[in-house]
Amino acid sequence: MNQMDQTKICCSVCLDLLKDPVTIPCGHSYCMNCIKNVACDVCTGRKMKAFKSCLFCLASYCEKHLQPHYDSPTFKKHKLVEPSKKLQENICSRHDEVMKMFCRTDQQSICYLCSVDEHKGHDTVSAAAERTERQRELESFTELIHLIPKRSSDVKQQIRSQRETEVSRVKELQEKLEQEITELKRKDAELKQLSHTEDHIQFLHNYPSLSALRRCWLQDHAIIHVWFVFVL
Repeated sequence: MNQMDQTKICCSVCLDLLKDPVTIPCGHSYCMNCIKNVACDVCTGRKMKAFKSCLFCLASYCEKHLQPHYDSPTFKKHKLVEPSKKLQENICSRHDEVMKMFCRTDQQSICYLCSVDEHKGHDTVSAAAERTERQRELESFTELIHLIPKRSSDVKQQIRSQRETEVSRVKELQEKLEQEITELKRKDAELKQLSHTEDHIQFLHNYPSLSALRRCWLQDHAIIHVWFVFVL
């Protein structure tokens, strides 16, 4: 197999035969996993999978080449993050400097030179300070999101409790109404029986007063009215 054929069937990252090959627009082919993974920028030949990326160096390192960051005091202030392919997005396209500041006026990340040039006089803070502020807002928003289901559950419970209370009131009114209807029927039967009494004295003795009949009717009418208003 000549060199050209081998190049076509080998991954440019791991240098092995292509596995689940993917061809990018420029024509190069890579293994799917190699495309997904971030490769070490220091490895020559076969590139190992990056273990961390450095925001100060703007480079990604495998475990072997990352070791100096742990051992040497020179790298003490370097910021290590999870492997990222977007490190170049941290570079200012205008000044080719790392963007470590944030302009709140224009809502964009900037470098130090930007802050004394086109963003001079703007409300600027360090990227870390802006991150802290937005992290706080994010946490508040997250708490709100978590609170909504609980609040919804509380409202549903209140609705259920109110419904149960209303049902109980309806049942109570219904029972009261049935009792009053039974009482009215009993009184109606008594009045019918009284109307057939031939003895005038007995009739007058047993006949309820007009005021008592009126009071009884008003009371029963009020209960029936409350029932219909409540139900309707």
